[in-house]
Amino acid sequence: MGENMGAMSMYHELMNIYYRMYEHFGPRHWWPADTPFEVVVGAILTQGVAWRNVEQAIRNLKQAGLLDLAAIARASHDELAVLIRPARYYNMKAKKLQAFCRYVMDNYGGSLERFFARDLWPLREELLGIYGIGQETADSILLYAAEKPIFVVDAYTKRIFSRLGMVDADIQYHQLQRFFMDHIPPDVELYNEYHAQIDAVGNRYCAAKRPSCGECPLRPLCAFSKGLTNA
Repeated sequence: MGENMGAMSMYHELMNIYYRMYEHFGPRHWWPADTPFEVVVGAILTQGVAWRNVEQAIRNLKQAGLLDLAAIARASHDELAVLIRPARYYNMKAKKLQAFCRYVMDNYGGSLERFFARDLWPLREELLGIYGIGQETADSILLYAAEKPIFVVDAYTKRIFSRLGMVDADIQYHQLQRFFMDHIPPDVELYNEYHAQIDAVGNRYCAAKRPSCGECPLRPLCAFSKGLTNA
């Protein structure tokens, strides 16, 4: 009974945080893409770079007629690298994009729908086996492209929730993901919006250095902010 009460209390706490962010920012309409494949491309290209750079790289691919799984699989490495240059690390990212596209071509006849039809956890393991796909990228693809109920965590998530005093600052990726998934029911729409709201707080207010706590919607709940105020 006590364990259930604790879980319910954590659910309410996490949802309070969510509603505070949502009321402040409104719906984030994330992930901004026209197709599931465009989400995949964005998830790979956004590694280590601001989203505005990714948008330019995706525009280049669209203008060249290469925002297509089969087209990227067939393209030359050099042609692809030039087009995605705005996303930085373009040689490595061209290799990652082609590894994903060629994998789906070779194993699923080029059908992203067939690939995404797999169950969540086997599909996640399969994604992690493709060159260049790490945990955050895999989970972004699963949630935003395949619409599977998995919670995406990132550096912002760890920073914000450790500053709130809810998790340890050195918590591992899978532990942080489990923290959310153990306390919030599996819901694609909620997981989608929750992650987007976290990234909005991280991007606007919760910087690693010199955070802008004054306007942050989570300030009343934040142990870190209270420490700054009392210092």
